[in-house]
Amino acid sequence: MASATISPRSRKSPVGMIIVYAVMLLVTLLWLTPTVGLLVSSFRPGDDVKRTGWWTVFTDPATATFTLDNYRTVLGLPKEGQVVQAGQEINLGTAVINTITIAIPSTVIPILIAAFAAYGFAWIRFPGRRLLFILVVALLVVPLQISLVPILRDYLRLDLGGTYLGVWLAHTGFGLPLAIYLLYNYISTIPRDIFESAFLDGATHFTIFLRLILPLSAPALASFAIFQFLWTWNDLLIALVFLGAEPRVQVLTQRLLGLLGQYGQDWHLLTAGAFISMLLPLCVFFVLQRFFVRGMMAGSVKG
Repeated sequence: MASATISPRSRKSPVGMIIVYAVMLLVTLLWLTPTVGLLVSSFRPGDDVKRTGWWTVFTDPATATFTLDNYRTVLGLPKEGQVVQAGQEINLGTAVINTITIAIPSTVIPILIAAFAAYGFAWIRFPGRRLLFILVVALLVVPLQISLVPILRDYLRLDLGGTYLGVWLAHTGFGLPLAIYLLYNYISTIPRDIFESAFLDGATHFTIFLRLILPLSAPALASFAIFQFLWTWNDLLIALVFLGAEPRVQVLTQRLLGLLGQYGQDWHLLTAGAFISMLLPLCVFFVLQRFFVRGMMAGSVKG
């Protein structure tokens, strides 16, 4: 038998690898530059932000000054002795709590429902299974904007307008098609032998779902959790339509939009508010990112 030989072209060239790493580094720096500018500006006094660019912190560090007053102001924590007139307070803290109250249930509820549905489509035979799955996938191409008015009319009849429950249900309905599609493609690739062994041991479908499907589907669940959480966290349209503009229920995106109109020239406050809105999504992504690639590959390629 002839020995296998490795083609010279198949070997990685050191020069080629250096070029690849250089391009990756350049893209990373370009991608991070706006975020670094946002972070630096959020710690600079308002006069410095208006007078000089954020990069002067690095080009002329001797004149750079930093302060936490921007974050105190946007979080509704004024300095000692500072008097804030009624109606002029920003207080993003309440908006952050409202956004968390909406984002977490709006992420957990569709995941649980979609996991049950995906398991049923993948491993339970029932009449009309393929047709129902095709209908679910077809809902991916339906713009959510066309359904806002009909849903709002039904909410007004059911007294769900302006409530968190109405927003949870709306996000759940809009997120279910993608969730079912991703989880179905992952769950359907689990070996059938696992289920047959469980059935022989007397396990029911519910037991298999809890003991096998959920643990084995962690990558796909984490992938969708990232998408759904980021979507609900950054949502403005659904919150504006179903919650309204009352200050006590406003989410973070609504408050930032108000800041843009009320404090359009105060870039130091806008950057502080914008960076606050980025912190929790970044934490969620970094916690779940090790599952992200595996889950997305399973949800888009396999099946």
